[in-house]
Amino acid sequence: MLRQIEGSRAIAETVALCRPEVVCAYPISPQTHIIEAIGAMVKAGTLAPCEFINVESEFAAMSVAIGASATGARSYTATASQGLLYMIEAVYNAAGLGLPIVMTLANRAIGAPINIWNDHSDAMAVRDAGWIQFFAETNQEAADLHVQAFRLAEELSVPVMVCMDGFILTHAVERVDILDQATVDSLLPPYEPRQVLDPADPVSIGAMVGPEAFEEVRYLAHLRQLDALVRIPAIAEQFAHVTGRASGGLVNSYRTDDAETVIVALGSVLGTIKDAVDIRRELGERVGVVGITCFRPFPAHAVREALRSASQIVVLEKAFSVGFGGVLSTDVAMSMHGEQHVLRSVIAGLGGRPITRRSLEALIAEAVRGDLPALTFLDLDHGAVDRERTRMAGTRRSGPSAENLLRDRGPVGAAAPRTES
Repeated sequence: MLRQIEGSRAIAETVALCRPEVVCAYPISPQTHIIEAIGAMVKAGTLAPCEFINVESEFAAMSVAIGASATGARSYTATASQGLLYMIEAVYNAAGLGLPIVMTLANRAIGAPINIWNDHSDAMAVRDAGWIQFFAETNQEAADLHVQAFRLAEELSVPVMVCMDGFILTHAVERVDILDQATVDSLLPPYEPRQVLDPADPVSIGAMVGPEAFEEVRYLAHLRQLDALVRIPAIAEQFAHVTGRASGGLVNSYRTDDAETVIVALGSVLGTIKDAVDIRRELGERVGVVGITCFRPFPAHAVREALRSASQIVVLEKAFSVGFGGVLSTDVAMSMHGEQHVLRSVIAGLGGRPITRRSLEALIAEAVRGDLPALTFLDLDHGAVDRERTRMAGTRRSGPSAENLLRDRGPVGAAAPRTES
């Protein structure tokens, strides 16, 4: 049913249609509306049988999900930012145990300084934990990806993380086609665990493994991720056949057939990039977009094929490796090894800074002219950075940079930053 609905509510209703048996919850913005809505459904009896467990921390939330999944229950939770870091030990354990937990990650910047707005630093912090990671461009895709996530998780016995941009998607009200129960049931069969703790048939899950077998265990986890690269397109194809709309998959290309310059990105910014590309196309510039839906496992072959005809690749990402540069850019570069391409990395939108169409148009124009540096921080205030570096060089006790920058800038919305007297 097509409805005007908040993104978080759309996710909650879709997760409920997937018939989770255990939902463990600890609130942290911007995912709180998701678990609030699921909790209300459990209390009202519209989601049953389902045990909704309020826990004392994010670490406890993932620990409960692990225990529930290990006993054969379809398990779900959600988190964001510092919450994800707080549960990180259990995040690794869930993957190492091969438990098919599904988690929504409402992407939010990691502090310090404290910032509740969107970027992708939280997802990137756990990219190597062994979870499959999907990134949604729209709320429609975010909802659809949850159905596919449960299917994939349970087929391969791996945990799956559906990433959606905090506030930009979670709190946006837009049209979403919520599937009906019969359709979801046709796409998602009842959960049949590959491993289960059962007093009638006792086994050990998570036993100590020494050097004689640990590498093989890790390699098997790697092979399951590679299996996912085959299963993800198949599940997306079945989803499209049943629902009549394409959603999910590994990568999605837009106006790339004859593109000389292609922008690569994750998440909701893809919509704004497409708008900017349409305008630059009208000016005769041969540009296109490749959106990566599946970030882990990284679909190197699909990315290589999507970018093969481009002469220049611009990777725009909402996170970076401090002291090095782009995270996504490194993966794209590895996938294009041996090809003759110019690759540029652009860091943008950190801490929720708007990525505007005007800035993207200027960026594309600069790239087409061949003037884009190897690493760019979009809309960076170089004056503010230079003032702080001068302050730090001038006095040993220069103070915290975050507070200095805010003091220099003055009230939010002021016409211009103040300067040192």
